[in-house]
Amino acid sequence: MNQNRPDLHDVIIIGGSYSGLSAALALGRARRSVLIVDANEPCNARVPHSHNLLTHDGEAPQELRAQAIADVSKYPTVYFHKGRVTEVSGSDGAFAVRTAEGIAHTGRKLLLAMGVRDELPAITGLAECWGISAAACPFCHGYEVRDQRIALIGNTPDTFEYVNLVHNWSQQLSVLTNGPAMFTEEQRSNLSGNGIGIVEHTISEVLHDKGQVKSLRLSDGSQLAADALFLRSRTPLPSALPASIGIELTEQGLIKVDFMQHTNVPGVFASGDCASPMRALSMAIASGNIAGAVIVHELIHA
Repeated sequence: MNQNRPDLHDVIIIGGSYSGLSAALALGRARRSVLIVDANEPCNARVPHSHNLLTHDGEAPQELRAQAIADVSKYPTVYFHKGRVTEVSGSDGAFAVRTAEGIAHTGRKLLLAMGVRDELPAITGLAECWGISAAACPFCHGYEVRDQRIALIGNTPDTFEYVNLVHNWSQQLSVLTNGPAMFTEEQRSNLSGNGIGIVEHTISEVLHDKGQVKSLRLSDGSQLAADALFLRSRTPLPSALPASIGIELTEQGLIKVDFMQHTNVPGVFASGDCASPMRALSMAIASGNIAGAVIVHELIHA
């Protein structure tokens, strides 16, 4: 990796996972000075296999990221700093970031590719299964558990749609609402007609073997056998950095961007999971590439 860093980078990228690296690749190939600041905490660190990504279906995300870093590192104007950004200041053409260690960097443009955090319900054993046998996206992880016993945890207005989506992959499906269900009578009838059981007892514990779910223990003392879990975690931003510089958020709490990945703050872009509810490697890579290309165009006219 490169050592002779300039005092002022063309772009500072906060986050060095798939979207940040994709942007850096476009920028590096455009011979722009790029600094990637990353804490090396990807949200899919526990996921054994990535899916729904052409030419890489089934590969380990850690291997994909390592290859991406190797690809980007070939370009002499791309630099890396391992650390966590805790402060952002400045304006278009002169941004400054400071890490938790007190190290400062400056850049003309800023790209936030910081991802999101997964916040799970406080159920014993669930966190140990997350990314291994518990997941949110059936498009990414449904095929591998097709026709198996799936327990879906949810009790929000969009749970009914989510249950019917997961039903594509398995008829052995139960929805656990972890308390009184919010379904309408019509929705209950629909689920029952499709053979989908509704379990309203609270969940005491997820029983597992090294992250592989075996069953769920319920408040009435019974157990529900399961081979896989699906649930939609809460996904807040990992820090208050966007708010600290006046970036507008969506109703879901993500960074609001236009189709060219601009935020409402001039010179600040966002890409990947922090700026889209579509959590998929293909989406993250695509949005990062768009951001990188658009930043190059803006730098030409700066």
